Amino acid sequence: MKFNLSKTLFRKAYVVHHPRLEREVFGLKFQNPVGLAAGFDKNAAYFNDLEHCGFGFIEIGTLTPKPQFGNDKPRLFRLKKDEAILNRMGFNNYGVDVAVEKLKKRNNPNLIIGGNIGKNKNTPNENATDDYIISFQKLFPYVDYFVVNVSSPNTPNLRDLQEKEPLKVLLSELQKLNTEKEKSKPILLKIAPDLTDSQLDDIIEIVEETKIAGVIATNTTISRENLKTNPEVVNQLGAGGISGKPLTKRSTEVIRYLHSKSKGSFPIIGVGGIHSADDAIAKLKAGASLIQLYSGFIYEGPSLVKKINQRIIKENL
Repeated sequence: MKFNLSKTLFRKAYVVHHPRLEREVFGLKFQNPVGLAAGFDKNAAYFNDLEHCGFGFIEIGTLTPKPQFGNDKPRLFRLKKDEAILNRMGFNNYGVDVAVEKLKKRNNPNLIIGGNIGKNKNTPNENATDDYIISFQKLFPYVDYFVVNVSSPNTPNLRDLQEKEPLKVLLSELQKLNTEKEKSKPILLKIAPDLTDSQLDDIIEIVEETKIAGVIATNTTISRENLKTNPEVVNQLGAGGISGKPLTKRSTEVIRYLHSKSKGSFPIIGVGGIHSADDAIAKLKAGASLIQLYSGFIYEGPSLVKKINQRIIKENL
């Protein structure tokens, strides 16, 4: 009874319904364009509850075929002066089979759920496609769209899969399986913010050639530029990807570049450093069709989701 009451209070406090918020993107209908990025609900354990924070969609994962511990602890740090997070989690998760069992208990069939998939740490890159295929096949009946994660900096050599040829092979194989299904599902590619313009041009070419549904821009950055936190402190924390406010400008630049250079030929989910309604609006105006939160949600709480949705209604975006 108490739990049901708390859910009702959360929904009343944070969930916003309005026709102006509704979106149809890559064939899916979203109640609103604000989603929760992968990395928060790694094992599909909390999506039924997180919906009550006002999100229009939830992305689970990153999931791998086999369970893995991830990198040694400590591996997650707040950079409070920067309103950022440094992590080197390393795809820690219980494996795709555990997530599938959780997804079978979805309370709201209308909640859009994305499945973010990666490879196990011990799988060599030449066999990486096999890992993605395993998770794709097992998750297919239970998620609404897929995200291919080759851009985390915390799995050794994973970002090498962003190179043009291996990426084209991986996405082509997944698309082949996808088109063989009775009804295919959107496949998106999550990219790093650290790519050059030339590499972004390759991404556009690959998306158009493989006919995947779109791109998520961006993952965490390995850059340490312009941080307010003492460089010695950051160095002591060690390797990892940084999310949060230091990423705000760069992720928006990547969104704008992809949208402009591709002439809007595919949808983009914008993520990276959204800590205010202004940040969200900037990404939508740069060309994002949908947006996602992670660090901003941790620092600002669910009120941020509500503020963004209210602002979108006000500006009629």
